[in-house]
Amino acid sequence: MLHETSDCTGWSVCGREKRGARRRGRRTPLVCWAMPPTTRTAHAPRTTIRIGAHVSSSGGAEHAADRAHALGCDTLQIFSASPRTWRATPPSPQTCSELRRRRAEFDLHPLVVHANYLINLAGREGELLQRSRQGLRGEIERAVALGAEYLVLHPGSTMGEDRATALERWEEGVRVAFRGLERSELTLLVENTAGGGDRLGGTFVEVAELLDRLKGLPVAACIDTCHCWVAGYDVRSASGFEATMTELDATIGLARVPVLHANDAKAARGSHLDRHEHIGEGQLGRECFRLFLNDPRMAGKAFILETPVDEPGDAERNLKALRGLVTPRPPARRAKRV
Repeated sequence: MLHETSDCTGWSVCGREKRGARRRGRRTPLVCWAMPPTTRTAHAPRTTIRIGAHVSSSGGAEHAADRAHALGCDTLQIFSASPRTWRATPPSPQTCSELRRRRAEFDLHPLVVHANYLINLAGREGELLQRSRQGLRGEIERAVALGAEYLVLHPGSTMGEDRATALERWEEGVRVAFRGLERSELTLLVENTAGGGDRLGGTFVEVAELLDRLKGLPVAACIDTCHCWVAGYDVRSASGFEATMTELDATIGLARVPVLHANDAKAARGSHLDRHEHIGEGQLGRECFRLFLNDPRMAGKAFILETPVDEPGDAERNLKALRGLVTPRPPARRAKRV
């Protein structure tokens, strides 16, 4: 069983499961370690993209900025509350103002908040649907208060219900949650999923359909590299990558993708198994990320790591691996004086 701890960057493992995992000879699931603000990782040369990671907001969201800066991030993602429980406390005004100040000081942009995993706006009528609508409303309110530019939302599942009905329910839930906050500076990002079963958003066409239902609201998409692969997209070969980018632009539109989750994949292509792996150590390999990071169409976008942290230092190693694949921009030529 996973537990959120007070000093980690996301989710840790209770001692009993951790010891049992070691006895069975496998890696323990996603144990995250906070980076002390005094440990500073040097930034790579400036590029047209921004690279960061999901970091802990433990002790107050303002400390997430310190952790991201210590890792050498240009951007960051956080949870505004525990992602696996409905309980949530609004951030204090002091936390909100201090986070804005530290982000400005460290040049951390954009700030992405990831919504609660329990939210399912496409599910059946009942307690879960009501809690999901209330949960998304709370996520929007907290993200706006924190000054976040983006809020990432998983589309959810039809739970065996009629798809057309589920989509109408999903749209209504988002619109109700946004009511009165449509003109805020927050943009809701619908994330593509691993697909399979009743899950929504497993294809770019499905994500585009969800976005098109929300005309008049500030919405866009977040694309996860692992989810692309296990949903069936070939983002590993050069030809497959180009075909994927062509389809992405023709459906969602590259202009509507400001954020990407950079995750390698443990599972096979088309498996629909959402299992993240360290950069370069999974099914995607290093060349996949080299293609993403150096494609001119990715200019101005934010790449955020959600890779596992099995041991201290894994976050830095994954960031270093990702940055090492970026070809720095050549210096601008100065105009000759006449």
